[in-house]
Amino acid sequence: MSGNDILERLAAVIETRKPAQGGDPETSYVARLFAKGEDAILKKVGEEATETVMAGKDGDPQKIVYEMADLWFHCLVALANYDLSPADVLNEMARREGMSGLEEFAMRKVKQREAGQI
Repeated sequence: MSGNDILERLAAVIETRKPAQGGDPETSYVARLFAKGEDAILKKVGEEATETVMAGKDGDPQKIVYEMADLWFHCLVALANYDLSPADVLNEMARREGMSGLEEFAMRKVKQREAGQI
């Protein structure tokens, strides 16, 4: 079983927790997050990111993996909130494969200038 399969299965379960799919905030943590809205979901991503950084600073591999799993999970909830999927992120990563980070960042800046965003 691949990591991508696990992400897709989790994403599918998260989709069932959306209010439009009958997700019940009384019985589901994820449904409760959806009911609270975007700010609550994004706040949780931020909290988990901070906990992941703190675990990294502690240097305990088990704690890093645990916190990273929490972060990834809440990122999946955030993606679902915007009707996106793990495949969208993986496709973007595939697009960047073989490109240096500096090159990719420079290309992003050019596109933002062309779009009048900066």
